[in-house]
Parts: sequence; structure tokens; C-alpha cells
Amino acid sequence: MINDYLELRNAEGMPKLVDATMSLGFLLNAKSGVRNCAIALTEAATPEVRIFLENQLNDAINMHEEISNLMIRKGWFHPVNLEKQFQMDIESSTTASQIASMDLFPGDTSRSGMFATLDK
Repeated sequence: MINDYLELRNAEGMPKLVDATMSLGFLLNAKSGVRNCAIALTEAATPEVRIFLENQLNDAINMHEEISNLMIRKGWFHPVNLEKQFQMDIESSTTASQIASMDLFPGDTSRSGMFATLDK
């Protein structure tokens, strides 16, 4: 990983990485939604509330499925190929560690003289 994050050319591949990361967060939140709806359903006191929560649970399950299918189709998630998923997880954690070790606030961020500017 190149440490000069201010250079645009060093952002190559970042949109895909961000998309995969955001979709994983969305998938995990959808999973929490399924769990929360299931718990609420077991504690519902009236038939009307149970019907409402059952519909919410089905919607949450469908949302989780849609997100999972998108991630599988894009190659961001491999639930049946553990070897490939493990390799992706290792690469992701390595990238996250490299980003965390970057000096994101260097003392000198001046790019003076590197771009064409109008003299005043």
C-alpha cells in the first residue's frame, strides 16, 4: 500500500473496497433486524401485533437474502467457499491494518507548485 493517500492515483480500487465494506455492514444490520423481529415476535401479546411482527420478520429475511445475493453476485461474499472467504477476510484485515497505520494527518500537506495555478 502506498502511503501517499493524497495522490488520486493511489485511490485505485477504493470504490470497490468501500462498496464491499458498506454492503457487509448493511448485511450485518439486516441480520440484526431479523434477530430483533424474531425476539419481538416471541414476546408479542396480541394476535394483531404477532401478525404485524411476522410480516416485519418476513421482510427482514427477504432483505437479508437480497443483500446476500448481491454480495455473492459481485464476488464480495462466499458463504459456500470457506477457503476463498477466509482469503478475502485475511486480505481485508491486512488492508484495514495498513490503513490504520497510515499517517492520516501529516505535518506538511502542501501541494504548492504541483498544479498549474494562476499567478496573482
